[in-house]
Amino acid sequence: ATDRITVEVVDGVQQEVTTRHDRDGDMHYDVISAFIKSMRASDPDATLYYLARMIEGGEEPRFIMRRLVIFAAEDVANADPRALTLTVSAAQGFETIGMPEGALLMAHAATYLATAPKSNAAYAGLNAARRVVAETGSLPVPMHLRRAATGLMSEMGYGQGYRYPHDHGGFIPGETHLPDAIADQQFYQPSQNGYEARIHDWLKQVRLAKDSGDNS
Repeated sequence: ATDRITVEVVDGVQQEVTTRHDRDGDMHYDVISAFIKSMRASDPDATLYYLARMIEGGEEPRFIMRRLVIFAAEDVANADPRALTLTVSAAQGFETIGMPEGALLMAHAATYLATAPKSNAAYAGLNAARRVVAETGSLPVPMHLRRAATGLMSEMGYGQGYRYPHDHGGFIPGETHLPDAIADQQFYQPSQNGYEARIHDWLKQVRLAKDSGDNS
């Protein structure tokens, strides 16, 4: 019999195309990239669309959960400290219930992250610190921060002059904890988004007070 192209056949082909997802090819990387960039751009609708693409295409769900946890730390971070806790809880919950219900936990975490305030300041600060470490190597730790594990070390000055920050309002005016060669470096530059705006204002005051030697 001659093969006939029917509406049912066309619909079947279209459905196969829309859910195709090559877990080892370019489409895998394109869709996960779109998913992450949609969350980063605070677009929950696109986030859910690409999440659905991955789920319907048979993407490994633990891969998706790992990406959500990474995103919480890299792209939200201190702008909403609850984001990491919620996302890790979703990942742990997924291990308990699995699929298909585990998709609800993915959707919960993904929409929370998409609509959360964003900051990559912690990530950027770590990268900046890594670059300095790569350039300067293992600089000597300031003596007052070293652990005097033996009497000889104590005699050599290890730990000498250390002051307990809790006795001074949480920081020591005029004191640095970085090696002398990079004492003026400031790696963490908080954004003014979400909760991190409070950190930004607090840290600005602390740094000014340290520079002026006043913690009043």
